[in-house]
Amino acid sequence: MKSYQKMLLPLLLGSVLCGCSYGGNGKQDQNSDASAPQQTAAPAASGTEAAAQPDVSVDENMPMIVIDTVSKDPDVMNFITEPVARHVSTMIASWTPKYVMPPEPYYEACKVFLTDPKDSAVMAPADADVKVRGNWTTNYPKKPLKIKFAEKTPLYGLAEGEAFKNWLLLAEYKDGSMLRDKTALSVAREILTPDGLYASDAALTEVTVNGEYWGVYLLTEPISVGKHHVSITEPEKDYQGTDIGYLLEFDGYYYNEEPLQQFHVDYADNAPLRSYDGGEGKRTIKCLPESERDDKNDIGMTIKSDIYSQKQHDFIADYVNNVYKIMYAAAYEHKAYQFNADYTKISETDDLTPQQAVEKVVNVDSLADAYIIAELTCDADIYWSSFYMDVDFGPDGDRRLTFEAPWDFDSSMGNKDRCIDGTGFYAGSIVPDVDSFVYETINPWLAVLMFEDWYQDVIREKWTRAYDNGVFTRAIEQVGKDKEMYAAAFDRNYAKWNNIIENDAFKQELSRPARHCKTQAEAADFLAEWLTNRVNFLNDAWHS
Repeated sequence: MKSYQKMLLPLLLGSVLCGCSYGGNGKQDQNSDASAPQQTAAPAASGTEAAAQPDVSVDENMPMIVIDTVSKDPDVMNFITEPVARHVSTMIASWTPKYVMPPEPYYEACKVFLTDPKDSAVMAPADADVKVRGNWTTNYPKKPLKIKFAEKTPLYGLAEGEAFKNWLLLAEYKDGSMLRDKTALSVAREILTPDGLYASDAALTEVTVNGEYWGVYLLTEPISVGKHHVSITEPEKDYQGTDIGYLLEFDGYYYNEEPLQQFHVDYADNAPLRSYDGGEGKRTIKCLPESERDDKNDIGMTIKSDIYSQKQHDFIADYVNNVYKIMYAAAYEHKAYQFNADYTKISETDDLTPQQAVEKVVNVDSLADAYIIAELTCDADIYWSSFYMDVDFGPDGDRRLTFEAPWDFDSSMGNKDRCIDGTGFYAGSIVPDVDSFVYETINPWLAVLMFEDWYQDVIREKWTRAYDNGVFTRAIEQVGKDKEMYAAAFDRNYAKWNNIIENDAFKQELSRPARHCKTQAEAADFLAEWLTNRVNFLNDAWHS
């Protein structure tokens, strides 16, 4: 969410459709082999005095995370009700007279334990710090949370039972189905894992805080560097050599980071890109602002991994700029460029074809995977943030830019008005800004190779393999199963927050059919119908 959005959101109000379906031609998959959930008594609060518990039974199918603060101060709950990310509150203050700046997110010492669906503890209360996390989502009443355990802790068998210190709880506040992130991450894992690439694992859970019911969240791993996360070389503290791994985010918020952790990319001097719509690509656009009068926002890179020197910063900034130049020259000039021995400069070569030049510096399988996930989901933020890549210059690294760790899909799959009937090419195309009324732009990494026949062949092969292996069918079926299995938990969540009805804070961002869904079940059916239509469209285009 950018600085002008909140001020202009009322302009988006429009007519509302009757019913939740958009009338697509796909068939909803509402079948489920899950039996109706049984009920059991609500769990008691741990370590707190009598606190408000929902006057409803607890779904036997969904686990629960219990968070109790160490402090018993009467105002201690402020740590999850009041904080807003500072760059977000600063934006709001710029257009809101007499706005009182809220506190920034801060950690509160807590005890955290888990229950299984039968209300038995599955871990002893563990020391952890908990805080609000996120960007614009921190401005909503139900805020996403970060749990930072004192010791590495496994949760519910996620990530094949691996233990991590850090875990996230995503609030899914704008997504009426509460299933878009879960569905997208599930598809991503099935597509990326065969290529040795990473996507976060995730599971739904209910949460209580100091005995108060706090709703349904999506428990997942944060994107980070590590053996079971993005597996690249981590430097020792204060190590200043460039022979390390670098985790990067294509990020419209990059300017909020410390100078050492962000850099600008010139994208081949902002050279024009053809918009991929399945045809000849007659429309072109530049991805960066062309002048001070250009409404487009500048998009840079955030370095998400640890670095300790300006030398490391400058090395990775130059490397990324040069990799893009190699890609652009191959696709638009039919020229091959290659790096020198220390990866600091590039020069034209006759020893490689343009395709080979790209393959030497880009993990093309990973880029095709990322494109398929982005094209499938039609995320409104595709040009803006939460698009990750990495490269490893460590002893075992292959020194190729690799695309993995997909993230943030609550505005995808029909929740905003993008490919709303499930048809049309999107991820390599000119796209509207997040609210559709200020400017158009493009994700350069996804667009730059789209008119290369050899790259299209990679995409078709990968799509065909995933489709034939049932990846997309399973995802659509799981939406229906989750809707049925967790119906009682979803009802409790909306009894707590009611944001599927009282959604003035974000309803202008929603597509008309998404805005008209009034229950989780309706929203899940719309998601399944949209995804069915999307899969059918892409399969017609790509299946070999």
